[in-house]
Amino acid sequence: MRPSLWHIFIALLRLPGIAWHLGRAGTLGHIGRINLLPNWMQRLCRMMDRLMRSRGATKDAGGALADALLRLGPGFVKFGQALSTRADLIGPEMSLSLSQLQDRLPAFPARIARRLVESETGKPLDATFTEFTDTPVAAASIAQVHAATLIDGRRVAVKLLRPQIDQRMRSDTMLFFALASILEWAAPGLRRLKLVTAVQQFVEISDVELDLRMEAAAAGRLAENLRDDAGIYVPWVDLERSTSRMLVIEWIDGIRIDDVPALEAAGHNIADLTEAAARSFFNQVFRDGFFHADMHPGNIFVAADSRLVPIDFGIMGFLDFADRLFLARLLMAMLDRDYDMVAKLHADAGMLGDDVSLPHFAHAVRAVADPVMGKSLGEVSLGTVLGQILQLSTRFSIEVQPQFNLLQKTMMMAEGVARQLNPQADMWDLSRPLASDWMRDQAGLAKRAETFIEDALLVASRLPRLLKELEDSAGQKPTSSRNDLPIFISLLALALAILSFFT
Repeated sequence: MRPSLWHIFIALLRLPGIAWHLGRAGTLGHIGRINLLPNWMQRLCRMMDRLMRSRGATKDAGGALADALLRLGPGFVKFGQALSTRADLIGPEMSLSLSQLQDRLPAFPARIARRLVESETGKPLDATFTEFTDTPVAAASIAQVHAATLIDGRRVAVKLLRPQIDQRMRSDTMLFFALASILEWAAPGLRRLKLVTAVQQFVEISDVELDLRMEAAAAGRLAENLRDDAGIYVPWVDLERSTSRMLVIEWIDGIRIDDVPALEAAGHNIADLTEAAARSFFNQVFRDGFFHADMHPGNIFVAADSRLVPIDFGIMGFLDFADRLFLARLLMAMLDRDYDMVAKLHADAGMLGDDVSLPHFAHAVRAVADPVMGKSLGEVSLGTVLGQILQLSTRFSIEVQPQFNLLQKTMMMAEGVARQLNPQADMWDLSRPLASDWMRDQAGLAKRAETFIEDALLVASRLPRLLKELEDSAGQKPTSSRNDLPIFISLLALALAILSFFT
């Protein structure tokens, strides 16, 4: 998706108002220190900061930006949460602050909530629920949640989209597209960061959040993936009554995972909960390639039987097998402190330019990682370390990999939960057996061969159509002597793909 000239014009009209809120919150001064911006833009931001900053503005960069985004509205709050994945752009400290940004807005009236329920079900409210609480248990920028009881006696949570939220979000996302395009034009050094691609990812996530059927499907898929896993439970969804604007999901009674005194008072073993959380997160990312990507403490409860219960499945992450294999090998290399291998993996993935010295890059990674290896969560912030490593992308012109952005944010949120739950846990000790087991069981020769063959077959199936389109576009008719050429090339591509696996 590309913004039209009209959208760019509208963005320019809205830019002074956005700059005003950023300036009053004290954000422009911090933006003026981003080295990727051209000098004239850095000077302009610093000058506007001196003119516009309010006396009560916070000096913390992340806090200042969070304050400004809250003033600008729900679309900006959501974009700020997405921006928390870009430590390479905004720095690890600001990234960590934005990852903890939670959008809370005043609730819309109960009469509107009841009318929405009746509109979605096509029935009077009491034909669906015997009880419906007027005061919501949560109210955010996209939706709010009410407790209710179905006519069959089951307790549920009813999530309702805010009225007209889809129109407002679409207006804001087109603004972000336009601003990203303007920035890439005004500051060519930012193009490597793929800002427009980042906005596209944000739009994809927002589209999911604005269709609650997608959240219902995500909960169902996660429940299937984790069905046989000990220590975790995914709530059921009432698919019959859920719609694009209303989600009816099992009500969960439990203790927030960050309420350690309450957990201890209830007899839960904190070490066991920490291990279960780490194992589940690892399985979601590496084993399944489908993970809960909004793991702040308010979205994870501990049930009476000590099982972890995630809620709110509006933001989910996906990783294909090749990306998971890269991450697993990277994790093992980091755990083994084999920084030469870390550099080689980046080079093999095409993330480093030909002019980058691998020994120099390996040495830079060592400088960031070595001081923290083997330390507990209470002594080091994995999010900060990850942000510092990502900032090496600027220094070494590493091509940004958009598919990992959401995972980075999720890792920082998961670390924050683990830090509150058990600051003495050694994240490296928890990671090593999980990584080695997965590499042995799932990333072995057979699995890699299967993946290569699947990819080769996909390429082979597409080649005849592509060749035909090329011939048609050139105005040529395939002759009978060339009828077998697409099949031959397809088989050759398959053979080369399989052979390349063994070389």
